Amino acid sequence: MNRRVFGQMFAATLGLPAIPSVAVQALTKTKTIEDLNLQSIHDQYHKDLFDDYLPFHERFVIDHKYGGFACSVRPNGERVNWEKTTWFQGRGMWVYSFLYNNLAHEQKYLDFAAGAVRMVERSKPKDPEAFWPKEVERDGTPYGAPDRDIYSDMFIAEGLVEFSRASGERKYWDQAREIVLKCLHKYDQPDYFPEIGQTYLGPSAPPFPGARIEGHWMAFLGTTTQMLAMHPDPQLQQISDRSIDALLNHHYNPRFQLINELINHDLSRPTDLYEQLVYAGHAIETLWMVMYEARRRNDPILFDKAADIFRRHCDVARDRVYGGLLRNLKNVDQNDWTLDKTLFVHQEAITGSMCLIEETGDPWAMNFFPPLNQYIHSKFPMRSLHSPLWQVTGDRWVTVDPNMTRAENYHQPRFLMRNLLAVQRLIARGGKPIRSSSDRNLTV
Repeated sequence: MNRRVFGQMFAATLGLPAIPSVAVQALTKTKTIEDLNLQSIHDQYHKDLFDDYLPFHERFVIDHKYGGFACSVRPNGERVNWEKTTWFQGRGMWVYSFLYNNLAHEQKYLDFAAGAVRMVERSKPKDPEAFWPKEVERDGTPYGAPDRDIYSDMFIAEGLVEFSRASGERKYWDQAREIVLKCLHKYDQPDYFPEIGQTYLGPSAPPFPGARIEGHWMAFLGTTTQMLAMHPDPQLQQISDRSIDALLNHHYNPRFQLINELINHDLSRPTDLYEQLVYAGHAIETLWMVMYEARRRNDPILFDKAADIFRRHCDVARDRVYGGLLRNLKNVDQNDWTLDKTLFVHQEAITGSMCLIEETGDPWAMNFFPPLNQYIHSKFPMRSLHSPLWQVTGDRWVTVDPNMTRAENYHQPRFLMRNLLAVQRLIARGGKPIRSSSDRNLTV
């Protein structure tokens, strides 16, 4: 039996469409893990993190006076303003705590995280049911109204969890738990955030009150799994299980084997334009989180199911003309994509493919990883402007934007840190994947 026929039969057993012949040809070029040159990948990512990212952010982004992170800077470090987005405070809190816990046990990194914790506490809402404000002044004074959705609070919760691990203080884990439960209560309201559709389809998108949102399950899953890795908790376990079930059994649309970003409050599938909406960026990001959680649970069936859907989204999101990945499929049947390029979707795809390589030595991932890794290193670093920053968003060709006014402080360092750790573990095992080894002592 030839490889193409076998590939089509194998796809059919998974309920997936037959793999195009071009993709099958790529799969026949299977490489060994050793062929990836793990040491070279390690050295590049180490340089990206410790020589480029961290020094720039320590000099220009971290607020050494009031604490926290002021990310509105130009590629040369010139400050645009001192306003602080609450998202970025929680994210940065997580980044420096994770860095301290896993890669660089230096007091200054713990201090940077602690400064953000103190600053965020200044803007904590007095009403326990209210969300944090979306923005704060430089000193942490609330700026504007409370946020409309859960993201600000959930990023703070994620940051507090990792800071709890770094500081050894359980109270921060407990605070995170309170935030998660509050956010879930808000999310479960039938009138929750009706404007969500505008995020993906623009200002003319019809209201969708109480929508179930893939990005929200992602936030709940990403935070609760980290919390459960520290302390068991039945309620958090239920949230984690509920998130995975919603993603894989309800948001997953069998008609085109992709995950809908938005579905009805009761988890049924929409029958309007939202049935056509697939935010591939979130799907790719969320699915590696499911794989990480499956690994933590030692559940290979869950891992393999998430891996199949992850591969599918990466293949569908490919820009076969100009390279890289697209993020927002506004209408599946019309193949109507938002034709920009964002850094984060490429980084999440690399994190997921490295997870597959580490877990099973997956041939698809070993062929997918090298060209995508080369693509982001050739397109997004702003070397032509003599800046160590990477471009966050761009046009379809990732034309260099000298007017960029944001230093990315979450997806970039997270991608570098998680993949550094994965490569270190692979090197320590002599290039052997986990399923051929008894070593499952992993950082998740």
